[in-house]
Amino acid sequence: MATVYYKTDSEIELIRKSCLLVCATLTEVASHLKDGISGTELDQIAEAFIRDHGAAPGFKGYRDFPATLCISKNDEVVHGIPSDYIFKNGDIVSIDCGVYWDEFFGDAAYTFAIGTIDDDTLELLVNTKESLYKGIEQAVAGNRLGDISFAIQDHTEKSKGYGVVRELVGHGIGRNLHEGPEVPNYGSRGRGPLLKEGLVIAIEPMVNLGSKSVKTAKDNWTIITKDGKPSAHYEHTIAVRKDKADILSDHAGIETAIKNNPELIEISLKS
Repeated sequence: MATVYYKTDSEIELIRKSCLLVCATLTEVASHLKDGISGTELDQIAEAFIRDHGAAPGFKGYRDFPATLCISKNDEVVHGIPSDYIFKNGDIVSIDCGVYWDEFFGDAAYTFAIGTIDDDTLELLVNTKESLYKGIEQAVAGNRLGDISFAIQDHTEKSKGYGVVRELVGHGIGRNLHEGPEVPNYGSRGRGPLLKEGLVIAIEPMVNLGSKSVKTAKDNWTIITKDGKPSAHYEHTIAVRKDKADILSDHAGIETAIKNNPELIEISLKS
C-alpha cells in the first residue's frame, strides 16, 4: 500500500498553488473546446500554458504516459490519450490535468458537454458532479474514509442506478502524484481509516450511465465502459480540516469559461 503523508499548512498552500494552476489550465482548455478541435490540439495548448507559468505537466512521462492531459470522450472513463479525433456536437469530454510545481503536484478534472446531448447523459453529468461535493462534505477530521465513499455511491449508484467504477479510485497527493490512501467511490459509512487534519486527497467520482464494468483499450491506457454507455468524471483535490474540507482546486474559472463558450453546456448542480 502507498504511504500516507500528512501535510503542514505551508505544504498545503504549495499544493493549492499547483491545483489552482491545474484549474487555470482547464479554464484555458475550456475556452478552446468546441466542435472541430482535436485532443492533440488541446493537449498542446495545455502544455504550453503550464510551462509558460514555470511549472511542468504532472502526467507527461508518469509511468510513460505520453501527454499532458488525459482526455476521455463518451464511453471512455479516464486515462484517454489525446489524439487527432475531432470533437463534435454531442460529445462529452472528461479532461484530467496535473501539474508539478515547487515540488508538489496538483490534480483536478472536469467533464464537458459539447453542443446538444441527450437528457440521460446530461443527468449523469449533473449527478456525478453533485456526488463529488457530497463526498467532499464528508472529508472532515473525525470521519472515516468510508464516509466519503458511501456518500458518492449513495448519490449515484444507489439513488440513480448508475455504475460506480470499482477498478479506479481517488488518492492521496503531495510530493508524489499518487500517495496513500486510496479513495474509493463506493463503500460503507463508518468504515476505513480515520480522517485526520493535514491529509490531502484527490476525490474523483467515475460513474457510468450503465454497468460499472470497464475494460482497458488496446492502447493499454484508456479505460472504457464494457457496455459502451457514457461515463462522467469530476475531481477536486482537498485538505481534511476540522469542520469543513478545504477545497484546494477551484472549478469556478472553468465554469465561467463554459458560460462564455457558446458551444459548451453548463452542468448545474441541483443539490
